[in-house]
Amino acid sequence: MTEYRFNIFDITVLIMFDLVCIDAGFMFTCLIVDSAVSDDWKASVTKNLDALVTSCVVVPCSFSHPGKALPSSKLRGIWHISNDKNQVIYNEDQTQILDPYKDRTKILGQLGQNDCTLEIADVKDHDNGPFCFRIEIVGAESQKFSFVGDCVDLKMQHSPPEIKLTQSRAAFEGKAFTVTCSVRHTCPSFRPKLSWSRGNADQIFEKHELISPGIWVMESVLTFVPEEKDDHSQLNCTAVFHGGKATTKTLHLYLKRAANYKNIIIPIVVLVVTAGVIGLVSSLIIKKYKYVNQIWNKNLDFLDIAQS
Repeated sequence: MTEYRFNIFDITVLIMFDLVCIDAGFMFTCLIVDSAVSDDWKASVTKNLDALVTSCVVVPCSFSHPGKALPSSKLRGIWHISNDKNQVIYNEDQTQILDPYKDRTKILGQLGQNDCTLEIADVKDHDNGPFCFRIEIVGAESQKFSFVGDCVDLKMQHSPPEIKLTQSRAAFEGKAFTVTCSVRHTCPSFRPKLSWSRGNADQIFEKHELISPGIWVMESVLTFVPEEKDDHSQLNCTAVFHGGKATTKTLHLYLKRAANYKNIIIPIVVLVVTAGVIGLVSSLIIKKYKYVNQIWNKNLDFLDIAQS
């Protein structure tokens, strides 16, 4: 057993594992201190997440410890409310869990891989936390660590998050048009289902991406070729979340028509040809006028000579 003993103003302080004893001569007191104060055991928990009521929420969690790796069978992971380790929301022993959380919580990761990620299913309005992680080494009762400084607070959302619709460019009749429907969520175990008011499987591409710890985005990309009848129509994207809540976003489609170059080129050609014809006729008229004028002048000169 490791022991530390020192004196402060004639007061003896004795520290042994989780036990701190103070001997002041007239008083001897011992306090039990949880091992979570150890700097060697550390946890990293996403501190704030939105949680959609009736859906699920997944809380990223990892931890580290000194020494060699420990198998999952030697570790016991527990989640509890705030700094009260007796208010358990997850334990592999279901009898230790508070009734409101039974059959709704589980650890998704492998403790042997230092993964303590928590899932809460069928989220209730009271599941706001804060929830803290606790690790225990099986068979070593003194090795228990509650990370009350790294807990998660959940913000309850009664309405589903808003859908975002984005388009690559303006929609043109007869040209491929792409629009993306995306929505954020915190339940990767049961990702939201996105659907369109038009299009088939060949025209739709889906992507699921982690954008920050605990926050995911689900995307559906639709590509189609608008026709004349699609002008001033509506394009809807609907997201259905685990638990049944749904939301819809609408894009109003206004088509731009590609320039008809025939309608532009033909009038220009006609104008150029007409101008050319007019120019040619004018040139001929001018030449003819000059020729007639020359003949007339010659005749006048001849008459003048004859008269003289």
